[in-house]
Amino acid sequence: MNWKRGLLICTLLMTIGLVNAQTPVDNRPNYVKSPGIPAFKLVLTDSSLFTHTMIPAAEYTCIVYFSPDCGHCQYEADQMIRNMDSLKNIQFVWISYRDFPDIKAFARKYQFDLYPNIITGRDPEYAVPSFYQVKFTPFVALYNKEKQFLKVWEQGVEIPELLQFIHKK
Repeated sequence: MNWKRGLLICTLLMTIGLVNAQTPVDNRPNYVKSPGIPAFKLVLTDSSLFTHTMIPAAEYTCIVYFSPDCGHCQYEADQMIRNMDSLKNIQFVWISYRDFPDIKAFARKYQFDLYPNIITGRDPEYAVPSFYQVKFTPFVALYNKEKQFLKVWEQGVEIPELLQFIHKK
């Protein structure tokens, strides 16, 4: 009887192994597998709560994951503000996990509150960098007006390149 039980266990293990071996692994990034804007909850610089469902309608939505002390992020913010006349059709959502006072100081330094198309907040649940698997900041993801994924720039985007990309669409 023991050999029958052993044979049954062996057969089950081999069957499970074959099933698992035939299941393809999807290594595509989350933003390709799930092309909508990811779910997140932010605490905005005015301490109000904001979710992905509250992003205002715009021709484009640009998620920028940043760190307030990152030189490249500061450059990105400066260039964006300098070119805001050309970027009015883009809703920007600047998101960080860093300390809230640092995020507020960053937004104040670049006067984000003067622009209705810029939202800035802290992601206390670390949802955004987890979804995008952020390795560098600034990380920039662009979505169309249906809030469907268009393109990612994993190390920030030069404003002329962003403008060229959206004018091709």
